[in-house]
Amino acid sequence: MEHLPVEVIGNILSRLGAARDVVIASATCRKWREAWRVHLHTLSFNSNDWPVYHELTTSRLEILITQTIFQTTGLQCLSIIMDDVDEFSAAPVIAWLMYTRESLRQLHYNVRTSPTINIIEKCGRQKLQVLNLSHNTISGIEPSYQRFPCLKSLSLSHISISALDLSYLLTACPKVEILTLVSLDIAMSDAQASMELNSPSLKDLSVEAISLEKFILEADSLEKLQLKDCTLDVFELVGKGTLKLLKIDDVSVIHLDIGENTENLEVVDVSNFTIMWTKFHHMISKASRLRGLRLWGGCV
Repeated sequence: MEHLPVEVIGNILSRLGAARDVVIASATCRKWREAWRVHLHTLSFNSNDWPVYHELTTSRLEILITQTIFQTTGLQCLSIIMDDVDEFSAAPVIAWLMYTRESLRQLHYNVRTSPTINIIEKCGRQKLQVLNLSHNTISGIEPSYQRFPCLKSLSLSHISISALDLSYLLTACPKVEILTLVSLDIAMSDAQASMELNSPSLKDLSVEAISLEKFILEADSLEKLQLKDCTLDVFELVGKGTLKLLKIDDVSVIHLDIGENTENLEVVDVSNFTIMWTKFHHMISKASRLRGLRLWGGCV
């Protein structure tokens, strides 16, 4: 072990991931401490990793996370998933994001802040490839300058955001391929009765526990569409017939339109689905490449 290059040790520590395990392993010797400081690229704080997290006060937990992050110099993946914490103070959260923004490529964060901060404004946008955000508020998106040129995966869960800001955010991610939306608190303006999203690069969309009057998605490259626990008056997909997988579970929709060109559909999995059967049959009857079809628990 003493002959291992410090870069290799950094990779070993990064594979551990969990902050507690990394700290313990890095105490092995000076070389391992150097690897932690200089070559660690993945760090995770998860309430399920260590029972002691549940016993710490919020302020003590903030100090612990701050001290650990500030001993690294090139974090690429930071995960802070604390299910038992109601909220963090805004100051340390801003400090974590500002300290890592130049190198960070993945951010997973699920704790509210007090006062509320716009994490989109604070995280480094130039290198970020994965953003998984929960229990926060996003507002004031300006796609003209708030660009995420490298972001490929965006997951928003229990987020408060307006339909317009969500549209702007997607526009600001020209390379996004995976989009997950779960239990969003979507604010609609009086002049905007529908939510319209546009992404030429999007390949995989998952929507769960969302209620809207009208949801229009323009995505020329979409291959996977999954809807779960949703209530929609209208869902319309505008694309070029690239859809391969359609999965619908416990969804009520009056009008579903996935386009006339459905010949590339390979898998259709539908359960507890309320829709007019004749309309649905018309859509899937043109799927000449269909190899998997499951329909159960539906209401027509």
